[in-house]
Amino acid sequence: MPKRTPVTLSIEGMSCASCVGRVDRGLSAMEGVHDVSVNLASETARMVVDSPDRIADAIAALDKLGYPARAADVTLSIASMSCASCVGRADKALAAIPGVLEVNVNLASETATVRYVDGAVTPADLIAASTQIGYPATVVQAAGGEDRTARKAEEARSLSRRMGYAAALTLPVFLVEMGGHVVPAFHHWITATIGQQTSWTLQFILTTLVLIGPGRVFYAKGLPALLKGAPDMNSLVAVGTGAAYLYSVVATFLPALLPDAVRAVYFEAAAVIVVLILLGRFLEARAKGRTGAAIQSLLGLQGRTARVLRDGDSVEVSVDDLAQGDIIVVRPGERIAADGEVVEGTSHVDESMLTGEPVPAEKAPGDTVTGGTVNGAGSLHFRATRVGRETTLSQIIRMVEEAQGAKLPIQGLVDKITLWFVPAVMSAATLTVLIWLIFGPSPALTLALVAGVSVLIIACPCAMGLATPTSIMVGTGRAAEMGVLFRKGDALQQLDRVEVVALDKTGTVTEGRPELTDLVLADGFERADVLSKIAAVEDRSEHPIAEAITRAARAEGAPRAEADDFTSITGYGVRATVDGAQVLVGADRFMAREGIDTTALAARETDLATRGRTALYAAIDGHLAAVIGVADPVKPASRAAVAALHEKGLTVVMITGDKRETADAIARETGIDQIIAGVLPDGKVAALDELRQGRRIAFVGDGINDAPALAHADVGIAIGTGTDVAIESADVVLMSGDLRGVVNAFEVSRRTMRNIRQNLFWAFGYNTALIPVAAGALYPAFGVLLSPMLAAGAMALSSVFVLTNALRLRRVAPAMDEGRATVATPSRVTAAPAE
Repeated sequence: MPKRTPVTLSIEGMSCASCVGRVDRGLSAMEGVHDVSVNLASETARMVVDSPDRIADAIAALDKLGYPARAADVTLSIASMSCASCVGRADKALAAIPGVLEVNVNLASETATVRYVDGAVTPADLIAASTQIGYPATVVQAAGGEDRTARKAEEARSLSRRMGYAAALTLPVFLVEMGGHVVPAFHHWITATIGQQTSWTLQFILTTLVLIGPGRVFYAKGLPALLKGAPDMNSLVAVGTGAAYLYSVVATFLPALLPDAVRAVYFEAAAVIVVLILLGRFLEARAKGRTGAAIQSLLGLQGRTARVLRDGDSVEVSVDDLAQGDIIVVRPGERIAADGEVVEGTSHVDESMLTGEPVPAEKAPGDTVTGGTVNGAGSLHFRATRVGRETTLSQIIRMVEEAQGAKLPIQGLVDKITLWFVPAVMSAATLTVLIWLIFGPSPALTLALVAGVSVLIIACPCAMGLATPTSIMVGTGRAAEMGVLFRKGDALQQLDRVEVVALDKTGTVTEGRPELTDLVLADGFERADVLSKIAAVEDRSEHPIAEAITRAARAEGAPRAEADDFTSITGYGVRATVDGAQVLVGADRFMAREGIDTTALAARETDLATRGRTALYAAIDGHLAAVIGVADPVKPASRAAVAALHEKGLTVVMITGDKRETADAIARETGIDQIIAGVLPDGKVAALDELRQGRRIAFVGDGINDAPALAHADVGIAIGTGTDVAIESADVVLMSGDLRGVVNAFEVSRRTMRNIRQNLFWAFGYNTALIPVAAGALYPAFGVLLSPMLAAGAMALSSVFVLTNALRLRRVAPAMDEGRATVATPSRVTAAPAE
């Protein structure tokens, strides 16, 4: 089976939901292209391709559809080229990258100018390809691949200029024609001075300049789409304004073709429609630029340069030139350029931009640092472990970009409607004209034209296409700023439907760093000897309980011993040979399995469990030696987070391998509704099935053994301080280490889905309600017929409303902050992990 590769292309020319549908259908129909998701707000198409060759096919298909992939240029400085064959090899390596359109390698200047598809290729890919064949490269100059916010700002400036030009030409037309209708004396004055024919001729000249200048784009894109049988928003505008313009031209220059009763001009309608739609697009471009603000703020966290130790000297280099293993020097107040491990120095690092934790974290040799965070007053030397696209910050940015470009299930409704919406609107406009011509009062032709043009203009489906993706972009971006990363976009919608939240215990509800609290010995055993043997066995284990026991043994100065023949039995315990003795450490089920009688210490084990300890047994040479009590503190935020989840109407369940008595103690402390105790690591999936019963479930965990449950739940939420395996299996990743992030994830999900429903209601309700009004439904009763100019204004405002409503999500406040995390509790129940 071919390896599938995700690809994101930046697309030009999409203006409404029908454009999105056309691109989606065109790409989805291609062989070897899967999981297509087209986003109007971000103007991108995400897909998965079977082979790199499919990227070129997709680019060609987009060109054929009339929505070309956006291109960018970059100039690379290439070292080590010495002859024409070097040029040929460099040219061939760069041209072979899928998405590269044109390559020009110059030996004299030692540069390569590359034109590539923005989104499919990055300058880093080009640098890597050149460097890999022995010609190290660096970026000299880049153009066209600027960030989306800058591109939308430039687009807004361009639209502003075109709108200003159109408005300047339209204003005289509007004042002369509409002024004459509003103030009859003004109309008489125009007729008496320059005359009606001259007035109409001047309006013709000015309106023509508007349509062939700023309004040309509607015809250049709309008419070809109409001729292909796939009309879009531009087609509606082109037909509507074209009809008003041509009717006016006939009335002005071929008056004999029209009865005197219907001889009128609508130049001002055609011109004003263009101005208003350009105004709407200008406001859209400005708003779209702001929808990607979260990505830009994350990109702003990336360092540009770093100081690296080379041959004993500190040298400043670009972050693109960093390599794994480089020793990087970070001075006070500087931003850390890559992920790594501290090798020298101590300091405090502000990690709040990634974790949400306001207190700087102390760093010393052996501790890890994350790129994008800010060093405090100390100086650090650290070894780079992940650089470039592999850093945590780069992965976060990719996660957010992927979530922002996702297609939610609710978007399917929009796609189905837009398949037929524009053709249906054109049919409705045609039917409107026919009805007015057949049944309308005099002047029927004029009224038919006004009603038909109004229907075409008011029904443009721009707002439909923007309703969902803009909310997703802003919502997931705001979530990222709060430390909640939606790895999979559809999790945003799924989380809103969740009824039950299942929590793993260790590292999720509790700190995940247990401490030895009790060691109760059986008759005939000595503490130092038992602790020494137990610690020797547990030193071979990676379980948090094992670390607690070995730490306690070191603290008490117990004799060190070595374990042989170590075996771990998942969900039960561990065994090994220490100084010739067979040592077993594990749960009561392990002792029962091995035939060891625990009756002598059973009461003490029950007492420990009741007090919130995790109780384990130890046996030496087949005899019960001790019962061990280990405690894992409940995280300070857990109780408040559970209460906040209850406020949202959610049922909270804890799944743990602990005994019921221990789990009950934690549940009482935190307010958890239900527990499922004694669950083996491979039993968490079955526990979720037991809970489901027709309900949607979110599972929250952080360990390796949580990965199957995270993948099996309707929504898997990984605590960001957990393992990479757990994070890769999750739909949502929390950068903070406690349950506050879960509450914030639900808050963002519910607010975003509410926002999407508001947008869709407005977009669909607006079109459903106003198309009949535009067609003249109110005329028989009230004598009211909607002006095409008002229709254009209403259409433009509908898109602006949707965008403005989505931008409100930027103000979503965390449902839980530091203040709510420190809710006072009557006691500090502790428990330890048995997972």
